[in-house]
Amino acid sequence: MRTGINGEAGVDGPEGGGRKLPAPVSGRGLPANPEGYGYGAIGYAEPSQGENEFVVLARRLLAIALKWRYLIAGAAGTFLVVGLVYSFLTTPLYSATVRIQIDREAGKVVGGDSAAPSETGSNDFQRTQHELLRSRAISERAVSTLALDQKTSAEASAGLFGAVIGLFASAPDEKEQAAMQELTRAQAVRRVQGNVDIRPVRGSRLVDIVYTDPSPKQAASIANAYADAYVAANLDKRFEANAYAKVFLEDQIKQLKLRLEDAEKALITFAESENIVQTNDRVSIAESNLAAANAALGTLISNRMRDEQSWRQVESSTAINLPQLLTNSVIDGLRAQRNVLRRDYEEKLETFKPSYPEMVQISKKIAEIDRQLATEVSTIRSSLKAAYEASATQETQMQKRIEELRAEVIDLQKKSVRYGILQREVESSRNIYNSLLQRYKEVDVASGVGTNNIFIVDRALPGARSHPRTMLILAGALVLGLAAGFGSATLIELFDDRIRTPDDAEKATGLPILGVVPYADLDEGLLPELADPRSGIAEAYRSLATSLQFSTEAGLPRSLVVTSGGPSEGKSSTAIALARHFAITGKKVLLVDADLRRPSLHSKLELGNANGLSNVLTGMSSMNDVIQATPVDNLWFIGSGPLPPNAAELLGGTQVFSFIAVGLEVFDLIIFDSPPMLGLADAQLLGAAASATIFVTGSGQARRGLVQNALRRLQLARALPIGVVLTKFDAASAHYGYGYSYHYGYHYGNDDQLGQENPGRSRLPTLVEKARRFLPSKAT
Repeated sequence: MRTGINGEAGVDGPEGGGRKLPAPVSGRGLPANPEGYGYGAIGYAEPSQGENEFVVLARRLLAIALKWRYLIAGAAGTFLVVGLVYSFLTTPLYSATVRIQIDREAGKVVGGDSAAPSETGSNDFQRTQHELLRSRAISERAVSTLALDQKTSAEASAGLFGAVIGLFASAPDEKEQAAMQELTRAQAVRRVQGNVDIRPVRGSRLVDIVYTDPSPKQAASIANAYADAYVAANLDKRFEANAYAKVFLEDQIKQLKLRLEDAEKALITFAESENIVQTNDRVSIAESNLAAANAALGTLISNRMRDEQSWRQVESSTAINLPQLLTNSVIDGLRAQRNVLRRDYEEKLETFKPSYPEMVQISKKIAEIDRQLATEVSTIRSSLKAAYEASATQETQMQKRIEELRAEVIDLQKKSVRYGILQREVESSRNIYNSLLQRYKEVDVASGVGTNNIFIVDRALPGARSHPRTMLILAGALVLGLAAGFGSATLIELFDDRIRTPDDAEKATGLPILGVVPYADLDEGLLPELADPRSGIAEAYRSLATSLQFSTEAGLPRSLVVTSGGPSEGKSSTAIALARHFAITGKKVLLVDADLRRPSLHSKLELGNANGLSNVLTGMSSMNDVIQATPVDNLWFIGSGPLPPNAAELLGGTQVFSFIAVGLEVFDLIIFDSPPMLGLADAQLLGAAASATIFVTGSGQARRGLVQNALRRLQLARALPIGVVLTKFDAASAHYGYGYSYHYGYHYGNDDQLGQENPGRSRLPTLVEKARRFLPSKAT
């Protein structure tokens, strides 16, 4: 008999020695690593937040190039081969260049230039000439000059195909022959026009005419003929313009001569009928008289205003101290006499009385002088009034005269309007007639002078081969090949939604990366690889275990579900590696195979699976009955047991919560290896019951949509996914800057306890028996 932790009786298990058994625990955190055991870290390089975006982009592009280097190299090689084959198979071509100078205006030999239009804008003029050089008319001139259409016809007849057709074909009539000649000519013109290239020399009036042909001599001859044809066409255009201008000017001069004669006759007839006399200064007599009258009127108005002011001052004043009176000599003399008499009278008044005879005589003299002064003042006043009245009369008469003259001028101006119109028509006709006559003489002289604004600077000579340029073609093919290969690789990367790198995993899930497990060929299985502490797999899982200890605020979750989006992504291996690691560090770990559909842990651990989790959840067995010891100290295992018909119903009950609660009384950590998400609810139910969930995704296997959907389902089930583990990551082929650094600080106390399998499978029954003592069981 055995006794469980709750005092229940149990069935005795097989006897045997074994390791130290776990004691019941209540929730506690993870202890520190045992002394003498250390582990390294696996990581990947992430761009820092302050890193330049251009540097990150360049690094990304370099990683794509390294990853798809064989595709890019293959595309570049293919393009190189195509370019090399094209260089050897294409017909060699030779280019000949003739340089011409195009001036905006031709040299002026005579006073006036030819009648050809003169362009005012230099840029527009040069572009126009360049387009004329590319025109069909110049190509036709060159073909006609060298008789290239006849050579083309002869070459076609001399060919084997032409000779065979000539043997069986009848002689063509005139219409057919003319049509064939026209077709041959059109072909020759198209060939010349297609092979010529116009290259303006930047910043100058020079233009290079480049012609390409399989024959270097023919290329040079056609290029020179093309330039000559352009020069001749420009001269012909000038001669044609001059000839047309002469005919046009002759007709216009005849018409203008008749028009001028008619205008002069009409002007003379009108002047005679209206008695209009035109002086040299173009001012009529009436206008002169009106101007003189206006000037005189201004003078009269000034005089009248002056006389009126003088009269107004003396009209109402009785004093004699006015300026008009004081300036009179008579009044001035009388005033002087009066002042003398008055002074004498005042002096004698001190001695004599006013009645004294002498005083009376002086008084009479003063009175006489006063009378004379009054008479003189009256006379002056009368003269001022007469002057004012005369000025006003003259002003009135002048205004009447001005009105008469103004009427005459207005009448004259009305007549002058018609006269001016006739006169301007005469002058305009005369000026146009003189100008056209002068222009006609200049055109007549200029038409005999062969001036031109086009000059041939350098004639074409047979040159070296211009096509194909093998090195240039190969360089272009290489560039195109690299671009095509890199473009294809970029498109593949753009449309590839598989999670391949830690960056992809973080972006797709929004969860932190807990660990990255490298890809490795496990020929001997997982356990021997984990037993080697220096292997990349062991190092990666130690890094994952370290990350788990800091994944939550409470440290390592005590119940942990390991799941994935799809099968074969490494979740079972991750569960085994984590359980083994924490067991080695001294924790009591229970590993449970919760995949009730396709269990695999028992085969990897080489343990039995007759009884397991399904028996406990259905109540057919207790945890004591199904627990199994493993070769690793502190690590126990419960298999899946018999596969139930409906695993979701079994995991959806309260038995899973009870299972976890009972297990955590004994073990520090319970790890569930759940089935993949797919379309199943098993992982959701387990995640809701456990403290945390780890999502495992295989590099290059899982797609973003599948992973995001799986995580969304976990969140809906109120599971707590704490991070992602990327497995099967090939850093060498990814080339994203991810690397592994191994820090070897191992100090082994007992190699058997640190990972090597303990000898003696006979110890398993003893271990199982010891574990059962601390687990509750059903009553015997």
